[in-house]
Amino acid sequence: METKELLKKVRKIEIKTRRLSDHIFSGEYHTSFKGRGMTFSEVRQYQYGDDVRAIDWNVTAKYNEPYVKVFEEERELTMMLMVDCSGSEIFGSRNQLKNEIVTEIAATLAFSATQNNDKIGLILFSDQIELYIPPKKGKYHVLRIIRELIEFKPKSLKTDVSMALKFLASVQKKKAIVFLISDFMAADYEHTLKIASKKHDLTGVRVYDAREEQIPNLGMVQMQDAETGEIQYVNTSSKQVRLAYEKHYQAQVNYFKDTFSKCGAGAINTRVDESYVKKMLNYFKSRA
Repeated sequence: METKELLKKVRKIEIKTRRLSDHIFSGEYHTSFKGRGMTFSEVRQYQYGDDVRAIDWNVTAKYNEPYVKVFEEERELTMMLMVDCSGSEIFGSRNQLKNEIVTEIAATLAFSATQNNDKIGLILFSDQIELYIPPKKGKYHVLRIIRELIEFKPKSLKTDVSMALKFLASVQKKKAIVFLISDFMAADYEHTLKIASKKHDLTGVRVYDAREEQIPNLGMVQMQDAETGEIQYVNTSSKQVRLAYEKHYQAQVNYFKDTFSKCGAGAINTRVDESYVKKMLNYFKSRA
């Protein structure tokens, strides 16, 4: 992609997602994700109803009237964006591909975190770690993340969620807000998810396309597996074939929902042609 075209795409996503984060998400994000604790701010005169345990006895003795300590939330947090860049993300039957929606969601979350002066890091993964950008603050750092999300070309097209979560554990030692964004066409990640969700505030964002839910009856069709490259002919007129596909797809969806629920992690499901804004707002409000 040429530099001029890339910058144009970055700017377009920045304008759209920054507007969302400024006017919609920043307040909800702040409310939903708490700081690391309470830090001392100042002292003030005691008022009726104040907790007597907050009285600062040294200041009270000095001025011969009661003063209390005032604490405020220590806001600075770290957000880690874990983004699936495998082959199955390059699919879309409507106006946008899954990876385009994934980029918008990640950018909106990043700008929301920036509004609260939080650090943002990025892990791009397939069945290997494709790119790691350590957490930093600031607009230019977010713009770099967006550039990578737009133009990065993965070495592998396969998916391994468990491997990505193991990498997270190795690089992020302190508690972080983690958004794992994928279509979750994967399995066997329950164990590593359980470990990660105990340490971090973890949310899975499943982005999917309506055409993935079932195969239409189109007769004999040549299909290619997006993650293996394997090409085969599929008889879509066969009801048995269509039902087998739906069963396999639904098993992966159920695994995602059940696993995140059992591990105490949050979950958002959003279809490419739906408003991810509404889905995310509802999720933030449910956490408040």
